[in-house]
Amino acid sequence: MQDKILILDFGSQYTQLIARKVRELHVYCEIYPYNKFPVPDGSVKGVILSGSPFSVRNSDAPVPDLTMIRRKLPVLGICYGAQFMAFNDGGDVAPATTREYGRARLDTIDVNSGLFSGVSEGTQVWMSHGDSILKLPGNYRIIGGTADVPVAAYQVEGEKTYGIQFHPEVYHTTEGKLILKNFVDDICGCGADWTPASFVDEAIAMLRSELGDDKVILGLSGGVDSSVTAVLLNRAVGDNLTCIFVDNGLLRKDEFRKVLASYRDMGLNVNGVDAGKRFLDALAGVNDPEQKRKVIGRCFIEVFEEEANKLSDVRWLAQGTIYPDIIESVSVKGPSATIKSHHNVGGLPEIMNLKVIEPLKLLFKDEVRRVGSTLGIDRKLLGRHPFPGPGLGIRVVGEVTPERIAILQEVDDVYVNGLAEYGLYDKVWQAAAILLPVRSVGVMGDERTYENVVALRAVTSTDGMTADWVHLPYEFLSRISSDIINRVKGVNRVVYDISSKPPATIEWE
Repeated sequence: MQDKILILDFGSQYTQLIARKVRELHVYCEIYPYNKFPVPDGSVKGVILSGSPFSVRNSDAPVPDLTMIRRKLPVLGICYGAQFMAFNDGGDVAPATTREYGRARLDTIDVNSGLFSGVSEGTQVWMSHGDSILKLPGNYRIIGGTADVPVAAYQVEGEKTYGIQFHPEVYHTTEGKLILKNFVDDICGCGADWTPASFVDEAIAMLRSELGDDKVILGLSGGVDSSVTAVLLNRAVGDNLTCIFVDNGLLRKDEFRKVLASYRDMGLNVNGVDAGKRFLDALAGVNDPEQKRKVIGRCFIEVFEEEANKLSDVRWLAQGTIYPDIIESVSVKGPSATIKSHHNVGGLPEIMNLKVIEPLKLLFKDEVRRVGSTLGIDRKLLGRHPFPGPGLGIRVVGEVTPERIAILQEVDDVYVNGLAEYGLYDKVWQAAAILLPVRSVGVMGDERTYENVVALRAVTSTDGMTADWVHLPYEFLSRISSDIINRVKGVNRVVYDISSKPPATIEWE
C-alpha cells in the first residue's frame, strides 16, 4: 500500500505548490477540500493543513473537523492551518499590527525539534499572513520565532502536531524543502518510493486489470498529456487502443503531418483526420472568443464521434486529464468556470455509452513529463510548449478565416523556429504569436503599406496559473521582427507583449 500524505485545502493559492514539493521528495500526496476529505486509512501517514485567504476570526472562516486526525496522525499546519489549531484549542489569534508579508529570518530555532532537524539558525522564510498568534494554548510550545513574529513555529506537547506561520513550500523559504522532508520522512515515516518508474509499473498493472481485453479510443492533440496517455495505454493494451488525431485547420504550420509521423514512429495505432475545412467553415463570421471555443469544441465532438463510430466494440474513452484539472473541479471555492471543456471530449461518453479512463489524473504536469521520459518518449515532444485546445483559432483575434490562419501559421513558424535557433526555446514555458484585428501604415521600398500587426508573447510559469513575461534579448526580438516582416506577406508591424498573469492572461482570447 502506497504511503500517503493528505493535504487539506483551505483555499490558499499555494496549496498545489505544497503537493508538488512533497512529491519532489518522492512521497505521494493528495489534496482535498478541508470539509470533504476521506477517512484516513492505513496508507495515510500524516496530514498537512494549508494556508487560506480567510482569518480564523471571521464568521465564515473554514472550520475543519479534525477528530479523525489530531492525536492519531502527525499534523503540520501552515499559516492558516497553524492559526486554526492554536485558536481552536484556546489560544489568541489577532490581526497583526502590520501585515507580515515577505522575507524574514528564523532567529530562534529549537534544534531538538524534529521539524527543524538540520535547519540553520537565521534561515530565510517567507511570511504571508494578516493575523498573528499572540498567545499559545498551555500545552503548546514555541519552537521557532523571528524578530517580528515570536510565535513563528510551535509543537503541541505529547503530539506529533506542528504549526508554522511561514510558507515552507515557496522558493523564498530557502530550507523549506528540508522542513517538509523532516515532516514527511522522519515525523510521518513515509517511504520515499513515489517515482516515475513506480507510477508506470502500477499504472500499467491497473490499466490491464481494469480494461482487460476491451477496446479503447483516445483523442490525440499532439501535446504532452495526450501523448504520454497514449504511450502508457499502448504499453498496457497494445492494439486494443486506437488514437484519433484531428486536423482542425488551426494547428501550427505542417504540424498535422509532423505529429502524425512522430506518433507512427512510436508504434501507436493512429487515425489521422483532415477536417480543417469543416472547422473553418463553422467559424466563419464568429468573433466572440467564448463562442469560438464552443464552435471548435462542438466540431471536434462531431468529428470524433463519426470516426469512433467506424470502429467496433469500443468500450472506453481515454483522456489526458491531469491532477490540476481534478483539483480545480473539487476546489474549496467550488468548481471553476469551464473555459477549456474542449480539451476533454465533453459529452461523448454519454452519447456513445462509453466509460472514461484517465491514467494521468493523479499527476502534475512536471510529473507527466518525467513519466514520459521513463516511457522513452522523445525529449523534444516532452519539452513542447503548451498549446491551446482551440489552437490558432484563439490567437487570431476576431474572425478566423483561412487567409488569417495562413498568415499566423507563417509568423508562428518564424517565431518558434527562431527561439530554437537562438537556444531560447527551453527557457520559455510558452510562446505565442497573435494576429491582431488592426492594420497599420508602413513603408516597404518606395510604397506605402497598410497591413496586419502581430504580437509576440513569451512567458515563464510552472503550471500556467501565474506567469511572468520573458525578457527576450533585444537582438533576438530585432532579428525576429525583421524576419517576420520580410518573410510573411501581409504583416508590416511586430510588437512584444510584456504583460504578466495576473492581471493579463497568457492567451489573448
